[in-house]
Amino acid sequence: MLDRRDPSRRRAVALAAASTLLVGGLAACSKDGPQNTVKDFLEGWRSGNLSSVGFVAADGSKISANDVVDQLHTLSGDLAKQSLVLTTVGEPKTTGDIASSTIKLDWTLPGGAPWSYTSTVRLTKQNSDGWRVVWEPAIVQSELQSGDKLGVRRVASKRAPIQDASGKPIVTPREVVTVGITPSKITNLAQLRKDLAAAFKKINVSVDMSNLADRVKNADEGAFIDLVTLRRPDYNKIRDAVRPLPGTVFREETRDLAPTRAFARALLGTADQATREDIDASPETIAQGDVVGHGGLQQRYDPTLRGTPGVSVVIAREAADGTVSDTQLFSTKPVDGKPVKITIDEKTQTAADAALATQKQPSSLVAIRVSDGAVLAVANGPDGGTVDTALTGQVPPGSTFKTVSAYGLLSRKAVTATSVVACPKTATVDGREFKNSGGEVLGNVQFHVDFAKSCNTAFVGLAPKLGAEGLREASAALGLGEKWDLGVEAFSGKVSAAGTPTELAAATFGQGATAVSPVAMASVAASVARGQFKQPKLLLDPAPAKPADDGLPLDEGAAAALRSMMREVVTGGTGTALKDVKGKPVFGKTGTAEFDEKLKDTHSWFIGYQGDVAFAVMVQKGGAGSEAAVPIVETFLNALNK
Repeated sequence: MLDRRDPSRRRAVALAAASTLLVGGLAACSKDGPQNTVKDFLEGWRSGNLSSVGFVAADGSKISANDVVDQLHTLSGDLAKQSLVLTTVGEPKTTGDIASSTIKLDWTLPGGAPWSYTSTVRLTKQNSDGWRVVWEPAIVQSELQSGDKLGVRRVASKRAPIQDASGKPIVTPREVVTVGITPSKITNLAQLRKDLAAAFKKINVSVDMSNLADRVKNADEGAFIDLVTLRRPDYNKIRDAVRPLPGTVFREETRDLAPTRAFARALLGTADQATREDIDASPETIAQGDVVGHGGLQQRYDPTLRGTPGVSVVIAREAADGTVSDTQLFSTKPVDGKPVKITIDEKTQTAADAALATQKQPSSLVAIRVSDGAVLAVANGPDGGTVDTALTGQVPPGSTFKTVSAYGLLSRKAVTATSVVACPKTATVDGREFKNSGGEVLGNVQFHVDFAKSCNTAFVGLAPKLGAEGLREASAALGLGEKWDLGVEAFSGKVSAAGTPTELAAATFGQGATAVSPVAMASVAASVARGQFKQPKLLLDPAPAKPADDGLPLDEGAAAALRSMMREVVTGGTGTALKDVKGKPVFGKTGTAEFDEKLKDTHSWFIGYQGDVAFAVMVQKGGAGSEAAVPIVETFLNALNK
């Protein structure tokens, strides 16, 4: 059905929908008394229908109700769609044919802040016409004049930093240079693109310029078409190569950035200008020009870091020359954001990032301080990664899980480190054949040799002695599968129920239904090193609400034997490349994890500890643990011990 009301009436109804009205304090009186006229006026202000109210201008001339509705909307300006509660204060003061009534206006400003004040409605009685409202802009606010508008201005809050354990900001202002091109200066676009690609390659930066021709074609002649923003040190390396190129333009500025591009990138996230999607999702709290978090801790703790903007209500008044000036009427102070403090250590994180830098396959490295469980590094590659697999990955642990099974077997006294345990080429359980990597056969050797050489069939043979219950108990003692609260999403592992003999056999050496994350396996290494499980600690402030309780002390004899076996992995087993790394002796366990029976690809693992630092490295489709993970550990520890 068509709305046949005139446009001003439709605008009035739209205004009315955004307001609420409470009218109180009106005493019973004659039908044409000033009290009832004020009541009708306030109700009409709310509904957008003032047809029952008569109006005169300040000079005594008549003015239509529709004109008053339009002026109310115009004067309200930026507040036109905000909630407004109108009430009377006391009774009107009447002197002959003149009356005045005090009213109270209660606005709810954008963001929820209240703004309240009183105003005066003047009335005049005109013979047979009864009481009329004297219309004037001051009814909306005492300082308003014709042509003015109420404006709302946001007062930005200061975004707080993410800090390390000492309170030092991790993300700080750093110089950057945006490299761009402008159509008016380009002489040969194909050659320009080729030269730029060569320059970017020198600093290992990949820039997609596949649609550059279309961007240039659709841009204005003098447009700045940005290609990439580089940190000042990276830009300086190619400055002389890119500045002379016909068509290049540059913009220098400062941005809040981590120490390096890759530095804990997936964990930290970024803080950038609000996108249209950000604003549409939170129109009451985010506006154009705001800096908001995208991904990682910056997004998870965005309200904490961003704080709450203040709001200022002004009279926006246009001068004769067209300029608009603001006169402030009311304001609330912004509440600056609060820092988020984490345990990441700059030196350890930098070493971890550098260790993954040359690895082309997706990879992760987590480092934990043994003494207190503090997470020192969360690295993902290549280039810092976009998904935080280091904390949230769910992949099979491969033979690194033999650390868990070995602890279970030793603590249950099923074996000792010197017990002779056969390591045949294959082992069959209920018709399923298990084999060793590379078809290795050790024969009848002591258990510590089976562990150091990572014999799968030896653990398959011991699986019945461990049992499903023993597997569960050992995993729980080392924190796997427990409920963790790090203040950020993290996967503590899911251990196979080992409900069948074949699944138990597979689970004993890290295959089957068991899944873990790098942080979970770094925690296993830390637990063995300290002799007790402590949940990894990442967020210091705000502290997690429900961190897991410390575990009971590990069986001392079993833990000591396991440490000795983990050392043998390095001195004479599958991790001998780590024998000569800088620093204290390294203890650990390699792992080769199959994740798809149809594929030959395997994930490469190494977990271990050196001194007070425990760690886990996982390279997706990296092959055997000694092939990809061990070299990364070597690079990491050598950098850490410089």
